[in-house]
Amino acid sequence: MNVQIRETSAVATAASRLAIADCDIHPATRQPSDLHPWLERRWIEHMATFGRPARHGWQSGPAYPKSQPNASRRDAWPPEGGRQGSSLAFMQAQHLDPNNVQHGILNPLGSGQGVQNPDLSTALCSATNDWQLAEWTGKDARLKASVVVNYEDGPAAAAEIRKRAGDRNFVQVLLLTRTAEPLGARRYWPIYEAAAEAGLPVGIHAFGYGGQPITGSGWPSFYIEEMTGHAQTCQAVLTSLVTEGVFARHPKLKVILVEAGFAWAPALAWRLDKTWKRLRAETPHLTRLPSEYIRDHVWWTTQPMEEPEPREHLLDTIGWIGWDRLLFATDYPHWDFDDPTTCLPLKLSEPQRRQFFLANAQAVYGPG
Repeated sequence: MNVQIRETSAVATAASRLAIADCDIHPATRQPSDLHPWLERRWIEHMATFGRPARHGWQSGPAYPKSQPNASRRDAWPPEGGRQGSSLAFMQAQHLDPNNVQHGILNPLGSGQGVQNPDLSTALCSATNDWQLAEWTGKDARLKASVVVNYEDGPAAAAEIRKRAGDRNFVQVLLLTRTAEPLGARRYWPIYEAAAEAGLPVGIHAFGYGGQPITGSGWPSFYIEEMTGHAQTCQAVLTSLVTEGVFARHPKLKVILVEAGFAWAPALAWRLDKTWKRLRAETPHLTRLPSEYIRDHVWWTTQPMEEPEPREHLLDTIGWIGWDRLLFATDYPHWDFDDPTTCLPLKLSEPQRRQFFLANAQAVYGPG
């Protein structure tokens, strides 16, 4: 939603009955210089001279206007100034405290992962990780960081993962869906090897800077097409991970697909199973049905949740996926924020609510 319309005091009374985990929170820098304390002087001077052009070719932003500045709610501007998501104090007052967020997973977007210069991208990603520690997790124990990596440089990404391994402030590795090649490609295998070695899940967030259009036939006309297309990109990612054998190589690897819905998962798995049975000789490295790899390795964040009519259809979908595979997320401070008090269009028992809002995330990321 674009503006929060309910009173914060009322939220606190309702939300205090149940602690939640929010598995998709987007922190932001107030300004690019916020990362300078963790960057070498040469990179600061480089950006002052050349900027930080992204692989997709747009110098100052993504291909489609995001409905609101920074794709964020109009009421999320911090009172002290700065971009939405840049103030910890305001995030605490507007979201963490009133919604009783016990665990919050930080997913910094625009953090340098898509920068064309590979060495600059690596430096920005590492600086973003240090910034998360200093400005967020170090100041609020409820927040946990993602290891941001330059995913187009597999060895550099693996080195950054191993650098952060063992630090419980980091609970996952963060990738984006729209990469230079499908994410199951071998150039990305060092990332999965390092993540599995560190025992870190891999969160793959919708969006990216690879430069290709979101469709298989060119650039669409409207932002609504890009928003809907995020589900397509996640389907392509999941198909690639399964068929290229990433899950077969790493039997303990966990993958979380972030911000692309989940209702498409059953149909994709059914189609993969049917096709694989006919073409299994092409992929002898797969020893099980694609749907079995998906069930064992993949979780989904809930936002943006599909809302069918009648609502009971959503129960059927979740029943196939499994209640234990869904991780609640709000997408704060973005305009399509899911309010934990109203987002679920179904009546749940208290055990189901605890599982949905908290226990599933604890099972994937740890108790805190």
